[in-house]
Amino acid sequence: MAANYWESTQRKHWQFTKDDLAGMRQRLDEEDPALVQMFPLPQLRHLNIYFNQQINRLGKRLGVRQQAMATAQVYLKRFYTPPPIRQTNPYLVITTALYLACKMEECPQHIRMLSQEARSLWPSDLHGHDAPRVGECEFSLISEMHSQLIVHQPYRTLLALQDEFALTQDEMSLAWTVINDHYMTDLPLLHPPHVVALTAVLWALVLRPSGNAPGTAGGGNAGAAAAAAGAGGVAMAATALAQAQARAAAIAAGGGAGTPGFGSQGSQQQQQQMGFSQGNSQGDGQAAEPKKATDPRLAKVQRFAAWLADSNIDVEAMVDCTQELISFYECHEQYNDKHTREQITRFIKARSLDK
Repeated sequence: MAANYWESTQRKHWQFTKDDLAGMRQRLDEEDPALVQMFPLPQLRHLNIYFNQQINRLGKRLGVRQQAMATAQVYLKRFYTPPPIRQTNPYLVITTALYLACKMEECPQHIRMLSQEARSLWPSDLHGHDAPRVGECEFSLISEMHSQLIVHQPYRTLLALQDEFALTQDEMSLAWTVINDHYMTDLPLLHPPHVVALTAVLWALVLRPSGNAPGTAGGGNAGAAAAAAGAGGVAMAATALAQAQARAAAIAAGGGAGTPGFGSQGSQQQQQQMGFSQGNSQGDGQAAEPKKATDPRLAKVQRFAAWLADSNIDVEAMVDCTQELISFYECHEQYNDKHTREQITRFIKARSLDK
């Protein structure tokens, strides 16, 4: 067991580039184009949202803690990296992933109780699957992941950074929500967990947590976070990352560590080069105006940017995480649960995968 992420199988075997993932998925579709044409599926992000919801539903029925559900979501992503979804029953794979994750996270569930809860949750799609079928699927899951079952999660880094950045309970709740939401994207397969955790901290600092922010005990709330993101905080996040990059470059060049101020022309140009917009409307532009140094939120963001510059954190990876989350929240607005469920059920029934 690798206690260190840098020596772990997660880093060595389960971190990919976007081109790697796209290539693997393209090859899967090309292997059986007739099957792909016969059973069209929703876009991958919508499938990820649906699978995330089902894992959370089953986990909450059994009282499974959040980290085990997060590990189950990573297992699901790893399992579906090589095999095509249309040749499996996703509900059986979800059930098995949660069963295996509970074992690995030391909160085991009895296989019969878990399979009974799964059948009652999805009676029309899993009625023929009992405990032995879950056991068989467990071997397939372990085999596809080459017995590499240790998953390093961003939650530990987030808790370690709470005191470092004096995060309030509301900020911790919002950061925790962002981490929960990132499991509905490809980020667990693209970037290290500490990069995801730092991105979540940045979002928590620049977005104003609402009074009804989701607690840490539940799943993510993409709708709430997306609504908060439209208030101009994304522009501040982009500026903070630009500051960190500029300061790190200055330190590396030995040219001093001056931090550009918010709203400066230089930081705005860097922000645009990284692919961020200033907002969705003219009104959002007000968020990019210079703020008073007495603003406690701004002071926290500036301290965070300085800390990033002095560390060895991959700021480019944080930029990519931020862009991916923004894109995901925009995509979430078009998600249709009924349509996604019907398309999955269609190929399960047609190929008798529920027997």
